[in-house]
Order: sequence, then structure tokens, then C-alpha cells
Amino acid sequence: MYSRNSEPVRFERDCEAVLVPAGDQVTLPAGTVGYITQSLGGSWTVFVEGNLMRIAGKDADAIGKEPPAPIELPEGATDEDVERLVWQQLRTCFDPEIPVNIVELGLVYAAEVVPRDDGRRDVRVRMTLTAPGCGMGEVLVDDVRSKVELIPTVAEADVELVFDPPWNQTLMSDVAKLETGML
Repeated sequence: MYSRNSEPVRFERDCEAVLVPAGDQVTLPAGTVGYITQSLGGSWTVFVEGNLMRIAGKDADAIGKEPPAPIELPEGATDEDVERLVWQQLRTCFDPEIPVNIVELGLVYAAEVVPRDDGRRDVRVRMTLTAPGCGMGEVLVDDVRSKVELIPTVAEADVELVFDPPWNQTLMSDVAKLETGML
């Protein structure tokens, strides 16, 4: 995981992190030193004392980084405009161990925008994991939910984790296969 290209980092404050691949929450104290091994989708994977940790975008300042920019939606945007933004947001969700987004990996089976009577929208996402026992499953589901709910007018994102049909490598895009050395 650590390589010569990994960026050294020192935590400026105590910071919540998720242990990869177990999915356990931990707190890294200020002064902790590590190396950024992946920086994709507004979160960071950091190698600290022999472990990989995922740092969320909201904690960017703890490692001297900028948080992701707020999402903007034009006035009078349609459900189709919101759906395009939903898919853009899904492409910012990454497995902390694989440098490919969950859409290209073929983990997202459906994303549906459902209008509400109050002008806001709900979004329903059906997704899977590369393996049913993946400890990062709930972390990825929470990442999807929180990133979709950042979209203006989205009231709630319901993310359903399903295992039927089971994921397999044929669901990956050619880009994902190329990135992972499977093409």
C-alpha cells in the first residue's frame, strides 16, 4: 500500500477514521504521522502504523487538505438534472483499497430520483459489494448516502445493499478492468 509516491502527512488535530478493510471507527490523535496512499472522490486513504485508514472529506483540514466544494444545482432544475448529479456523486465514491469508483466497478445497480409533493426529492440507490463479507460495506453505503444527500433538493437517499444478482468482474467497465489490470 505504501509506495515512494505516497504523500507524507501529519494529523493537525484528532481525527475520526475508518480502519480498512474492517470498517471499524478509530480516532487518530493529533501528531499522528502517516502516508496518503489514495486521494480520490474527496476522501483519503492513509497508511498509519501498518494499517490503512479512510479519512472523510469533512475531515480534510486534519491532514492539511481542502474539503470538497459544495454541489450547485441551477434554479428550476429538473429531475433529470438531479439524476445526472446523483450519478456524478456516485462516481466520487471509492472503495478505499481499489482506485476505481463504485459505478465503474459495477457496484451500482440502480439510482432513481423520486419527486416529493413539497418540491424536494428522494433518491433510491440499489448497490452491491465485490464480496458479501466486505467490512467496508456499511462505510460505502454511508458514503453513498451522505454524498447523494449533499445535492440540493435531495431530502433523503435510501441506499439498499443487495447481493442478488451477485457482483462479478463482468459488471466492471473497461476503464475499471484496465485500471485494475484485468483487461
